[in-house]
Amino acid sequence: MGEADAPSRSGTADLVAALEAVLFVAAVPLPEQRLLEILQVEPPLLEAALEQLARRLEAGRALELRRVAGGWQMVTRPEHAAVVSRLGPVRRVQLSGPALEVLAIVAYRQPVTRVEIEAVRGVNCERTLRTLLEYGLIAEVGRKEAPGRPILYGTTDRFLETFGLDDLSDLPPLEPLGPAAPGEGEDRGAVAAGDG
Repeated sequence: MGEADAPSRSGTADLVAALEAVLFVAAVPLPEQRLLEILQVEPPLLEAALEQLARRLEAGRALELRRVAGGWQMVTRPEHAAVVSRLGPVRRVQLSGPALEVLAIVAYRQPVTRVEIEAVRGVNCERTLRTLLEYGLIAEVGRKEAPGRPILYGTTDRFLETFGLDDLSDLPPLEPLGPAAPGEGEDRGAVAAGDG
């Protein structure tokens, strides 16, 4: 970018407005590389525009800028969730306890096989894995170099988006688990989509 292309003060405002418009209509978080392509600017200008947009949104607005799944997204502030829910049905992923357990094992131990998950849980989880795959929260990420070449599972960008994480390093640290209470560990089929 030459000096003639350097943005003026109004050019910077236009860039921030364009960035806001793009993120507002995007259905998924947009990585910086994609934003650079769309906005046709250099990385320092994009970084400055992201900072300005974040500051603008902090000033009592209903939306906030959040880094999610390796990209940027404008999201509704949590305090407005009740009002937004009145808009109508929103497809939401609802996970049972067993499904959350399987998802947590995959998230913390990935890549991991079904047998390795079942060794931790102590019960069959094939149906729950299938449902988590259908929701796009996990994916087959390869095959283990072992007899039978079992499938390896890992989390997806959809998992990061659903839980508002930028990457797996944002997962909270694991705490030691105590003994299971009677009846825990029973897989009841687990994941259902509901309207919120």
